[in-house]
Amino acid sequence: MDKFPGLNLELKEVARQLSQVALGSVQPVRLVGENVRRDGDTLTVGGQKFKLTEFEKISLISFGKAGVPLAEALLPMIEDRLDAAVITGSQDFGQRGQLFYFPAAHPLPDDWSLKAGQKAYELALSLTEKDLLLVLISGGGSAHLCLPEEGVSLEDKRQITGLLLKAGADIKELNTVRKHLSRIKGGRLARAAWPARVVNLIVSDVIGNDLESIASGPTWHDSTTFTQAVAVLEKHALWPVCPESIKLVLEEGRAGLREETVKKGDRVLEKVRSFIIGDNLTALYAAKEAARQFGLETIILTSEDKGEAREAAHNYLGKLQEFSRKVREQKRAFCLLAGGELTVTVKGRGQGGRNTEFVLASLVEILGREQDFEGFDWLVMSLATDGRDGPTDSAGAWIGPESLARVRRLTLSPSSYLENNDSYSFFEQAGGLLKTGPTGTNVMDLRLFLLAPLPE
Repeated sequence: MDKFPGLNLELKEVARQLSQVALGSVQPVRLVGENVRRDGDTLTVGGQKFKLTEFEKISLISFGKAGVPLAEALLPMIEDRLDAAVITGSQDFGQRGQLFYFPAAHPLPDDWSLKAGQKAYELALSLTEKDLLLVLISGGGSAHLCLPEEGVSLEDKRQITGLLLKAGADIKELNTVRKHLSRIKGGRLARAAWPARVVNLIVSDVIGNDLESIASGPTWHDSTTFTQAVAVLEKHALWPVCPESIKLVLEEGRAGLREETVKKGDRVLEKVRSFIIGDNLTALYAAKEAARQFGLETIILTSEDKGEAREAAHNYLGKLQEFSRKVREQKRAFCLLAGGELTVTVKGRGQGGRNTEFVLASLVEILGREQDFEGFDWLVMSLATDGRDGPTDSAGAWIGPESLARVRRLTLSPSSYLENNDSYSFFEQAGGLLKTGPTGTNVMDLRLFLLAPLPE
């Protein structure tokens, strides 16, 4: 069907190409190449120049879901001056000269996270005022580097992190607790590295590029407190089931018996510089430009999606109804783009992630107002840019008119699957799962809505 000027593409193919362009725009090798340059002894990062000969020792810590590709993109520029590096996310882990590679765990830290955290902390402590520490940070970093406070075991930290995730805590709430149970988060890695110069290159996976939240802000100031960490656990009714070691640390911190996270204005941050080299908007703008080349009227709705996936689906379907009228009136195709990261409060026993839940909730909404979508083609897609939607092997899912037909043919009940938080199982049967594998990057999630008039 000829839906676009000069093209003969199904909406599914258009969506596939747009998502590929978006993901390609935030690949680490591209982001480093666009933001970092080496000329002789001068390293330019985000327009700021650093004379490498001024430093006795240059070290590197690269962690998060883009840890390895970010490091590999930067290493050729600094390897002649590099003293040591800690890099997470490698399946081929081990020591190669002074490069220490560690496997990655997400969303819960493991023994390797503990080893990586300890090595990174030791590296930071070894630095002096004559040294430079380059820190490459990407989403997932909170789990990749884990060094619990004295008295807190890895298992206790895994337990409380898992409970918070299941309770639907947002990233700020989750990090408020994690930072107060860690020796490296909440600016404490910067404190360990002081008085060395610290330069952060960051691929953001949080709304508003909040440096406090990205990987729990190991080299940035923290505005949260022990008291707020306790309040988060109480809000989600987790304080009564919290491990005793964690209760003790937080209560001691609240009483002033433990050192707080690094606060704004602390001298350990005076020599820290941070550069955001990629984020959700980077991907959205790339997708928008590609959509325009398809002849689509394209609008970026937001890069700050948050809240419950089901509520977001309800709100977005209202917007789609509005644009459906424009499609009919103007006889032209529209592409709506959005980004951010939603949450799911798990009450059922099914399998799924925030993106598949959002798409399934959208399908339930459409089934309830199907007449509003007659007379044109449509597609809804939502995917995690890291390739993993929650505890599943999918990145997300998509639906279109054929999804409605398949639901009826298979006599499936989308609402029942939604109530059981079983979106993955639903799309396994109905079709529509997106399986990209690990993408090597992470800038939260992308949502794509396509509306096009059917040929008359």
